[in-house]
Amino acid sequence: MPLFWRIFLLNAVVLITATALLLGPVTVSTPVLLTEAAVLTVGLSVMLIANGLLLRVTLSPLQRLTRVMTTIDLLRPGQRPVVAGQGEVAELIATFNTMLDRLEEERATSSARALSAQEAERRRIAQELHDEVGQTLTAVLLQLKRVAGHAPSDLREELHQVQETTRGSLDEIRRIARRLRPGVLDELGLASALKALTTEFTSPGLTVQHHLDADLPRLGHETELVLYRVAQEGLTNTARHAHARRAELALNRTATGVELRIRDDGHGIKDAPEGAGIRGMRERALLIGADLAVGSGPEGGTEVRLAVPAPAPAPVSAPVPDRTR
Repeated sequence: MPLFWRIFLLNAVVLITATALLLGPVTVSTPVLLTEAAVLTVGLSVMLIANGLLLRVTLSPLQRLTRVMTTIDLLRPGQRPVVAGQGEVAELIATFNTMLDRLEEERATSSARALSAQEAERRRIAQELHDEVGQTLTAVLLQLKRVAGHAPSDLREELHQVQETTRGSLDEIRRIARRLRPGVLDELGLASALKALTTEFTSPGLTVQHHLDADLPRLGHETELVLYRVAQEGLTNTARHAHARRAELALNRTATGVELRIRDDGHGIKDAPEGAGIRGMRERALLIGADLAVGSGPEGGTEVRLAVPAPAPAPVSAPVPDRTR
């Protein structure tokens, strides 16, 4: 029965009963007698309690739905209110769950397109930096070396300083290009790319160690790229914001797939809101059905965990019988 009719019929029953009593054995005198006031008070109390209980039972699923609607996050899929209640209430909750399914699916599709376009743009920029800017700076270095060989002695030292500045700029351009397009990931695989990443982030103030299992399962290119980008973003946050002296990157095989873990000994994330970097990691994790957790480590600092399910094995096709014999 719809919510409107349930509330209407209950009120109608209570009011009809009260009217029948007033017209029958119950009368109201003037002035009102004590017994009559007691009967009217009890009747009013019964009506209010009945209405309150009905509304509480009927509308409690809507209150739970309201709480879910105000706290839902599409980057944490799977949060669904339980379909409870009857009639229109249950239909409303079921419709909301269907809407969430559609929104999560559409967001995953649009995020995949956006991240694919982002990776393509990164490859293009990295290629231009390497081919155009890198080659130009290399030519400048060669010209400076030739000019320094014929320059007077009083200018030679200044030309050497310009050479060192240009060489430092060339190294920085190459470093940026490597971050934009991890060529080592395509050429040598995920393990070598993660080792190179820890070496890149190791500096005089930060030591980054790596622990990689040797028996990792075969992962697709998209999964390896997500693992690399999450590790890169996690170490970037450690280097920029954590004020840590030591960090650890681990990639371990689990019963259900692999797990990437980045842990540092910095001051921790505490109650800081999630920034664009962490939300970007969550979007990448959704592309491969992985679960990302960011929080405090067991000994302080910050810990990032990415649990990646193992890819489903390819179906084995049955051998085709030889009918030529």
